[in-house]
Amino acid sequence: MQKYHFMQFAATRLYTGAVAYSPDGTQIAHINNATGQFNLWTIPSGGGMPRQLTSYTDNTVRDVAWRPDGAALVFLADQNGDEQHQVYTIPMRGGWAEALTDKLDAQHIIADHPYSPDMKMLAYSGNDVDPAQMEIILRDLDTGETSRPIAYEGGMYVPVSWSPDGRYLLAARLTSNTDQDVLLLDMQTDTVTVATEHEGEMIFAAGAWTKDSAGFYVISNTGREFTGLAYYRIAEAAWEWVEMPDHDVERVELSDDGRVLVWAINDSGVFKLYGRDLHTGMALPMPDLPFGVIDGLDINPDGTRAAVIFTTPAEAANLYEIDLKTGAMIALGQSMLGGVDPIDMGLPELVDYPTHDGRMIPAWLYRPKGEGQFPVVLSIHGGPEAQERPRYAYNGLYQYLLNRGFGILAPNVRGSTGYGISYQKLIHRDWGGAELGDIEYAAKYLQTLDWVDSNRIAIFGGSFGGYATLSAVTRLPDYWALGVDIVGPSNLITFVKSVPPHWRSMMRDLVGDAEDDQAMLIERSPITYVDQVRVPLLVIQGAKDPRVNQAESDQMVERIRNNGGDVRYYVDENEGHGATRRENAIKWYQMIAEYIEEYLLDEPVNA
Repeated sequence: MQKYHFMQFAATRLYTGAVAYSPDGTQIAHINNATGQFNLWTIPSGGGMPRQLTSYTDNTVRDVAWRPDGAALVFLADQNGDEQHQVYTIPMRGGWAEALTDKLDAQHIIADHPYSPDMKMLAYSGNDVDPAQMEIILRDLDTGETSRPIAYEGGMYVPVSWSPDGRYLLAARLTSNTDQDVLLLDMQTDTVTVATEHEGEMIFAAGAWTKDSAGFYVISNTGREFTGLAYYRIAEAAWEWVEMPDHDVERVELSDDGRVLVWAINDSGVFKLYGRDLHTGMALPMPDLPFGVIDGLDINPDGTRAAVIFTTPAEAANLYEIDLKTGAMIALGQSMLGGVDPIDMGLPELVDYPTHDGRMIPAWLYRPKGEGQFPVVLSIHGGPEAQERPRYAYNGLYQYLLNRGFGILAPNVRGSTGYGISYQKLIHRDWGGAELGDIEYAAKYLQTLDWVDSNRIAIFGGSFGGYATLSAVTRLPDYWALGVDIVGPSNLITFVKSVPPHWRSMMRDLVGDAEDDQAMLIERSPITYVDQVRVPLLVIQGAKDPRVNQAESDQMVERIRNNGGDVRYYVDENEGHGATRRENAIKWYQMIAEYIEEYLLDEPVNA
């Protein structure tokens, strides 16, 4: 097998999950980092010359939607990864973006379809008045005046979409990751109805409206472990199931003409796409997707094509278009630029292993080619209510390590999504508890594999995965040869106090309260066990990180250094919770690759 430089795997053009057809279906708006930063682009449906609309170097474009007449777009962008997203609009014909919000210490979120059909109102949410309250804001596009139609009652409020007749605005109330509601704002009567009244914790996520404005689709897990697809009828104030698979429905789109419905199902992290002609009831021809993940989905207005952002373990996220009449799928972009032969890419195997309480933990196992005993990286995903999926991960880091003779085990420890709501909730108020046992048993599982060198197991992760890494090297020090922590919390008390204000009520339920749960949070904090660190540790932190403050890394590094420990620390002054600029992202992951090679390979490669 040919050996490649790290830069060949990292030479990618990345596409985010934001994708949207223009109202006439001729253009696809999307976001990619071809310029080195994530900017706004359009490309003709069917393929053609892409057109760049923004030219930011510091700002990162995060989301986009079209104005109903197609003459302009609205988008979100933040600066240096600070996640204080502002709302902008830009003409389709080109020009400089106009900021509609300018409170740079506030976060904003635009609706999926933010413009009212008559283009008089724009719906978004923000915590610009009270940092602890994410409220829905309606902006009069003629006068610039804003109003707030909902009395805040706890939780985050986010607009979703306007009904085609303009009477209703759908909104979401997010109390936690596992407790959500759909609200119906009636613009004629100035009333707000909770369309999904329920007891206990349930997920309700609003989907697309039908053409006649009689109802809308909803994704929910009511009475189920997995989310299914339902349809809500306004006249009856009731909903009924449409699809009830044994896996999560994650995305649903309906064509503007109301004829074509398309949805995606997550089967253990692998995505499958389904479609139906609602006029005939017939299933649509869908492509047999490669082994991978759908990050974004939209349907053109007449239901003849779908745009998807799709990634596999061997290909970074790319923009594709599907012909919904034939099922043909063509690439409109190019994400892999490094000249790596696809035959030299490795694919993971879905495995599971037993853990301390008898559960089976699902995991993706990447085995390097060849014979012998290999070092392995145990990779813990962020979230924790997220999922390790078969994708081109960490700017090609997985593939590079495989190419250099490393194995990778990437488990979905308890708390991960995609395996039922009960499994997901196991992490609530138990950070550093039972899931740390899952990590220990992942190491024990690796020790049973005859091709793994048990003396060369590294642990790696970002965000919650960084916290898990710190927990592992402090509380389970005998299993690891080294650790890599990216933007991970080290002290749960300072962490829950420093998260963005509008997250704090959720954090009490997810992690704990700094005062009421002080003893538990101290007992679960890696900083409490810092004297037990025995292995080299690399820590990477973004100075602008609003989620995990730099103090989380500072205090851990300082304590290790005071103890004479081996710790290497890099702070990126111009990034936040991860790197958005391509050059910085490459720097982070090349640094990680070289660090792992330095300690775990007999002949490290300076690629």
